Amino acid sequence: MHGTFRVGLVRYEKPYASVAAAVESAGGWGSVGPDTRVFIKPNIVCWTSATVFPKWGVITTSRVVEDVVRCLRDAGVGTIRIGEGMVRLDPKDKTLADDAFRALGYETVVRRYGVTLVDVFKRPFRKTAVADGVELSFNVDALDSDLIVDLPVLKTHAQTVVSLGIKNLKGLIDIPSRKRCHSPDPHWNLHRMVAALPKALPPIFTVIDGIFSNERGPAFDGTAHRMEVLTASRDILSADMVGAFLLGYGVRDVPHLVYAAEDAGRPTDLSDIRVVGESPEALRRPHAYGFDYNADGSLPEAMAKMGIRGVHYRKYDDTLCTYCSFMNGLVLTAIARAWQGTPWDDVEVLTGKAMNPSPGKKHTILLGRCMTQRHRDNPSIAHPIAVPGCPPKPEQIARAFHEAGIVMDPAVLKSHAVYPGRFLKRYAGRPEFDEAFFQVH
Repeated sequence: MHGTFRVGLVRYEKPYASVAAAVESAGGWGSVGPDTRVFIKPNIVCWTSATVFPKWGVITTSRVVEDVVRCLRDAGVGTIRIGEGMVRLDPKDKTLADDAFRALGYETVVRRYGVTLVDVFKRPFRKTAVADGVELSFNVDALDSDLIVDLPVLKTHAQTVVSLGIKNLKGLIDIPSRKRCHSPDPHWNLHRMVAALPKALPPIFTVIDGIFSNERGPAFDGTAHRMEVLTASRDILSADMVGAFLLGYGVRDVPHLVYAAEDAGRPTDLSDIRVVGESPEALRRPHAYGFDYNADGSLPEAMAKMGIRGVHYRKYDDTLCTYCSFMNGLVLTAIARAWQGTPWDDVEVLTGKAMNPSPGKKHTILLGRCMTQRHRDNPSIAHPIAVPGCPPKPEQIARAFHEAGIVMDPAVLKSHAVYPGRFLKRYAGRPEFDEAFFQVH
């Protein structure tokens, strides 16, 4: 490929050397030195200290994080911060990032290279315009850096098709800004908001960690693959375009990449990109992104195959924010476990910010604050059951479903700390999935 924007594409073969080759193939860091302030943004989607869970294709490997730090130090960079703002289902948990940094070996990186760790939620945010009339609050350390090194994972995403460099920047904004991204506004929808994220930030160098990839991500309930590929570029959009191609998608298949390309005045293909290194076609491996639902979209396919009837749990949309999205999986699990073979009494569950009730349902559960505010007083709903909260509490959810005739176990809803570990069995006995990539020795 020949074009204006350069992307390095290398196979991952050995520590440090492969990352260094990816950076070099992309044209290097640019003008950096002792006075350069660099903010490294890995992708740590979530964390729990209660269980080991599948990190492959979910979390940036500690191997790549350390190698990037070493490359920056070798280039003479003086100040390096590593920061993330991961999902907190328990707002009272103030140690989550510290636990994750420790378990991933970042404290060793601190001692070895003199970097600083940043829990985004313990630092100030600053409102920053990303478009006319649209402001989001970004972490000040990232805003005030000279260079952001973005380290996303190569993964697909149930709502945004892919989650790569641009999407990874969502971890730099505060919670109200994240919720605003999942807007019911047809113009400023999730895809357009994600596309706007890089606009107010310093220059960004992207290294997509594709040692592992994630199909139907972004979290542990997807399916991990060993890909062994690194994608790097000084241009974040170009890196994401090539990353999407590796996952089986053209730019036109990914709405936020289309918006980003249009905003930049660029073609919605790879025609202006020069790939240095490996052939993208040789490394391409198509990944599905959405979870399968039955024909009418009323239940996940797996639950429909169980014969579950009498409950209509419509497929998530783009307005479902991260916090309710995580609870969504637990609620579906609790429903499946509550099924005893007798159809329930015509129950509908509404989620996100935009869903409207189906005509004639006997019971309508309004799951979350947004649905509660939207439909609590809707005269077309025969029996509204509001579950306020952002996200709602497990006890409230269980009571609401009980009121609708679905008796679920609240303990399932409270198992968010151990729930991720249940997916480990997919990888048992497979040596290519090695925890060592998430350790620093």
